[in-house]
Amino acid sequence: MSTHKDRWVFSFSFLLFCASSIPTRGSARLLQELSPQEYFSSLQAGKASLAYFSHNVSPGAQPFLEQIENSAKALQDYGISVVKVNCPKEDVSRYCGKENAFRKAYLFRGNTLIREFPTDALFDVNSVVANILFALLFNEVKYVETLADLQNIENALKGRSNMVFAYVPATGTAEHRAVMEAAFAYGTVHQFVLTTEATLLKDTGSDESDVSSARLLFCHCQRATDLAQPCRRTAMGQTLTMLNIHRHLKLMGAPLVTEVAEDPEKVSTVHLQLGLPLVFILSQKETYEADRRTAEFVAWQLLGKAGVALLSRDLVDLNVLLRSNVALKTPDEGVPVKYLVLEDTDEVVTLVEDKNKVEQIQEDEEENEEDEDEKQDNNQDIQDDQVVEAVSRDKKRELPLEQILVLTEETFHSALSETARTVVLFYASWEAVSLAVLQSYTEVADHLKGTRGVLLSRVNCWDWPGVCTKENVTQFPTIKIYEKGERSVVYDGMWETEELTSFIMLSRVSCPLKLATIDEAEGYLRGEFPSELSSYHHTSLLGVFSTASSEAREAFEEAGNILSGRVTMGMYLEDDTLSLSRKYAVSPPALLLARSGGRSVEGIALSKQSTQDMVQMIRYELLDIFPEITVQNLPRYLQLGKPFLILFSDGDISQMESKEMLKLAKGRPQQAFVACWLNLKKTPVGRGVLKAYFATMPSLPVLIWVNLHAGGQVFKFPSGQAVTEMNILSWLEKLKAGLEIPSSTLSEEDWKPPLPAYDFLQMMEMAVPEVPLHTSHRRGDTPERHPPESPGGDTAVREEPSQEMMAEKVGSPGRDLRGTAPRLAAREKQGKRHSEL
Repeated sequence: MSTHKDRWVFSFSFLLFCASSIPTRGSARLLQELSPQEYFSSLQAGKASLAYFSHNVSPGAQPFLEQIENSAKALQDYGISVVKVNCPKEDVSRYCGKENAFRKAYLFRGNTLIREFPTDALFDVNSVVANILFALLFNEVKYVETLADLQNIENALKGRSNMVFAYVPATGTAEHRAVMEAAFAYGTVHQFVLTTEATLLKDTGSDESDVSSARLLFCHCQRATDLAQPCRRTAMGQTLTMLNIHRHLKLMGAPLVTEVAEDPEKVSTVHLQLGLPLVFILSQKETYEADRRTAEFVAWQLLGKAGVALLSRDLVDLNVLLRSNVALKTPDEGVPVKYLVLEDTDEVVTLVEDKNKVEQIQEDEEENEEDEDEKQDNNQDIQDDQVVEAVSRDKKRELPLEQILVLTEETFHSALSETARTVVLFYASWEAVSLAVLQSYTEVADHLKGTRGVLLSRVNCWDWPGVCTKENVTQFPTIKIYEKGERSVVYDGMWETEELTSFIMLSRVSCPLKLATIDEAEGYLRGEFPSELSSYHHTSLLGVFSTASSEAREAFEEAGNILSGRVTMGMYLEDDTLSLSRKYAVSPPALLLARSGGRSVEGIALSKQSTQDMVQMIRYELLDIFPEITVQNLPRYLQLGKPFLILFSDGDISQMESKEMLKLAKGRPQQAFVACWLNLKKTPVGRGVLKAYFATMPSLPVLIWVNLHAGGQVFKFPSGQAVTEMNILSWLEKLKAGLEIPSSTLSEEDWKPPLPAYDFLQMMEMAVPEVPLHTSHRRGDTPERHPPESPGGDTAVREEPSQEMMAEKVGSPGRDLRGTAPRLAAREKQGKRHSEL
């Protein structure tokens, strides 16, 4: 691009390329076909375009056209258009008149010709993208042929910037493309240097004899101050792909040594996030300087293979052997940190490169403890198995996220203030439940496409923990709806598409909605106002207040704010309130409850109540009288803390049974139990419930009494009796008198997960690395990141400045591990460690 600003605008399209390397099928044709006049008049200053001029396409040129058409999507991500210019036969201009012109493609920036390409040099997508970017970045990506040229560039960069040196056997290859796309994204951060000279690769000191493979070296020139000394070089061990180069550069930009002041089990760094282990050098105040130099020495040996952290015993209370001087944390979930006693730094390097070394060093008691930890961790896996399996099964399915705006630390507050209502999904891109909810969220976005005043967005908390911390998001996923960036409502319902869509739509309407006339109030009770929400609710609640009932009215308004999105609430406060009240036989303040589109309206008197009392009362009144129990609504009825009288049926219940159960449910003003039914065809989990109640599956329908909140006794209605109100009441009297024997008694064990939930934000690094590995960014997002501040002041993990900013080490590093503990011959028994994480 012509300027750094333009480069940064499109730099994160690199990440989009990493995440979606398969072209989208069925997309619109991206190869434009224009006349010469149309093409040259459409050129814009600073915008690049690749043009092929042709009269009639010969069969020999057809493969070339197919390749540039296939490349159009990739080039579009970098702001480069691809055009086929159809030349009239009579045109004898520079590009249309010469026969050999049709064997070339032309790269323009605005009206300026940058370069001509022979068509046989653009033989596939990789060659097209690589050569076009190489031409556009020609003044920024240095091409060298001799060792002297390379050394001159190094000397000019020392103390100022780092260098990425890449060798590719030939231009136009997939490796060349990967390097150029990395240069497009990181060219303003590092100096990129390219060569195709195999002898130059050997002159740089590479020990690889195979020059047929591409190589990439990161040269730490910013730390070098002596012109006589070459820059340190760290080779990338993986093949040259976009993801591998990005991963390598991210590791090179990470702190050389991280200083840790918390339990290592809770520490997370960029190395762990990228699947590399983290080595802790244990230290104490008396040996800090020596341990610091040792940690830096080890870090240089393991650069790109593992991270290194300095852990002070003075700041963390570790229940481990005092003589332990090294700890190892692997990226594997559920594996505890291992504390070891090592002799020198060579053993640390071996520890990382040879995983079997850990088991050889650890004592037998620790292995037994590890088995116990794994058993506990398996319980956590059991919780998430079905979700993880579902997400893993669909991992190759690309989600349509185009309608969901990506928010960052820089764009979060501005986006909230620009839309009437902004829905924000806070999630973690690696966490299974978050990814499952993201699938539902895309379906919601499709349902609400074109809805005015509603913006659906998402924040990846793993990339932007500062945003999530400030918004008090400590669990994933979380959905909040913001009204003009100010008041927010947290969604606490089921994660299914229908319920989430209903919540978003209902939250658009003021709660309570203030009605101005009796006609509006009557229409509201009939479900006609607002009409666009008629399909999203079944029960309307209208508060009727006089001017004297200010206390109840204020409580009602506050309750509406709390219940926004969950219920439809209206409020009528006018001079003719009494006429509406008389019609429904209530006195203000009162509630009118309209069920089933206003066919029945129930009046409820209001006394002076607190807001919380009002909320609880409304939630209770909105419950169905004789509900069908489903997975979605069961929690609402369990919260009542009442016994259940539940009719299990294999399909719809008969009209007679429904009538008798409804009479029973309505029979007492303050019902002491929940009368309900469950359709096993719609809710198959009910079969598992019955199996838990009985040794064998009973014949259906069957009426059950169970008190989950006291005793857990299960009683079965006699199968020989008809399900009538009189028979049920008689049976309940016998239960109350203790004349019936329970069919079974449920366990008193609490239904809790085997392990507490993780507070993932506490596990994150507060200083977020510059670019996330698997995050797609919208164009225009600012790629530059700043470490967010901890809301509590000092952070538990303090990262030193990155390698480029660190001062030179004082003194020479020692190869022995001086650490905190003397290296004793005898071994002591370790105490048990906290290892739930």
